Amino acid sequence: MFENPYIQQRIEKTHRLKEAGFNPYSNESRRDTTIAKYLNVNDDIISLQEKRDENRIYTVVGRIKFFRLMGKASFLKIEDESGILQIYVARDNLAEGFYNTVFKKYIEVGDIIEVTGYPFVTNKGELSLHVSHLHILTKAISPLPEKFHGVTDKEIRYRQRYLDLIMNADVRKTFKTRSKIISLTRRFFEDKGFLEVETPMMHPIAGGANAKPFTTHHNALGIDRFLRIAPELYLKRLIVGGFEAVFEINRNFRNEGMDATHNPEFTSIEFYWAYKTYKDLIELTKEYFSYLFEHLDLPSKLPYGDMEVDFTDFREIGLVTSLHVIGGVPENIVNDKEAILAFLRENSLEANDKMSLGQLQGELFDEFVEEKLINPTFITEYPVEISPLARRSDTNSEVTERFELFIAGREIANAFSELNDPIDQLSRFEGQLEAKESGDDEAHEMDEDFVTALSYAMAPTAGQGIGMDRLVMLLTNEHSIRDVLLFPAMKPLNNEIKTETKE
Repeated sequence: MFENPYIQQRIEKTHRLKEAGFNPYSNESRRDTTIAKYLNVNDDIISLQEKRDENRIYTVVGRIKFFRLMGKASFLKIEDESGILQIYVARDNLAEGFYNTVFKKYIEVGDIIEVTGYPFVTNKGELSLHVSHLHILTKAISPLPEKFHGVTDKEIRYRQRYLDLIMNADVRKTFKTRSKIISLTRRFFEDKGFLEVETPMMHPIAGGANAKPFTTHHNALGIDRFLRIAPELYLKRLIVGGFEAVFEINRNFRNEGMDATHNPEFTSIEFYWAYKTYKDLIELTKEYFSYLFEHLDLPSKLPYGDMEVDFTDFREIGLVTSLHVIGGVPENIVNDKEAILAFLRENSLEANDKMSLGQLQGELFDEFVEEKLINPTFITEYPVEISPLARRSDTNSEVTERFELFIAGREIANAFSELNDPIDQLSRFEGQLEAKESGDDEAHEMDEDFVTALSYAMAPTAGQGIGMDRLVMLLTNEHSIRDVLLFPAMKPLNNEIKTETKE
């Protein structure tokens, strides 16, 4: 595994360190401050006449990112999670013989060291640390990439995220922002009176969304289970049980394609609110974004690639209306199945005559509207055929009380007034089974227990899901979902274990 000659040289240095009485994998550290705190506390050194204070003694740790050897002294840059610090190491300030016999021979870029010393300012005006004691904590046997270019190969960045994080401070910043977004999300809903819950990740039925599931096997029970594609049906069971506001920040798994906005394993939040409608969720969603922007200190007009998204301009429009108002589809065909099929063929798009009118309207939306929705837009009034779990509109039984939120041409959230009529729900599940028999392998399965739950009466409820990965992409100006997932799904390399399926 470690045949590389440079790695072999470093392994040899670990042996020499041990022989000299130094543990290259020490488990003790006396660090008393972080680099960021050190730089902040000692900022006043610049204004002192001597530009130093030998009475202030600090111990910091960090990975060596830069090393310039200058005979009897050296300048290094070390980095911890909080920042980068320049340190000055002189032969005469260390224990006798240490500089020449240990430091110069065995310490190098990539190693993690602990240093003790006092603050001073160099002739170039940089606040630094004058080292009086140096201790190696961890020896790196693999050399870091060349510092000026870092890790730029995306394959390496995604497969070896640890190396990406070591070399790219902006990447660490993105994931810190992600963590903060999730933390703020939890706080927002808790402050609103929602209860955080946990529901199963292995389901007997792949329900809650139209998607292909992953299958696993439960050895103790001797049965197959599906990895969760959505927690929706379990969360609504809790509403039946008497909870009135619940949420779950959840991991979902969908055995589907991968692209810039899709990963087989992803994070979302789903929340359900009794005695509310989808209209209430539109207002809650606006409030949620305002909360995030305030606590993340983001401008209301946010750049995203070549676009600028105005988060003061939330809009609302019906799906069918959007087809001709935004998508440019001729108004006279949007409610005519045969005309839509002809229009799709004219535009060299797949035209499946087995699809219902509502499904075809959904196809038109995907092709002609979605990518044009730059500012936050709530698309409402989805056809019943593509909304198997949403409540029908009281004024138009062909559409549901549902919205999807689109920003920068991408879906961010999906919500609706929940269907709580058990007879209607049973009928829709039966319709989904017919769709599955017709070749729709993403159609929803029958869930009789959920229908039974509804038969005990579920309060009028509104529910919503928000894709956290896409939300993080939006707020950090990242354009691939892999850049906001610490360990995205990757094709195996030749030397990785593969499991082949025999047909």
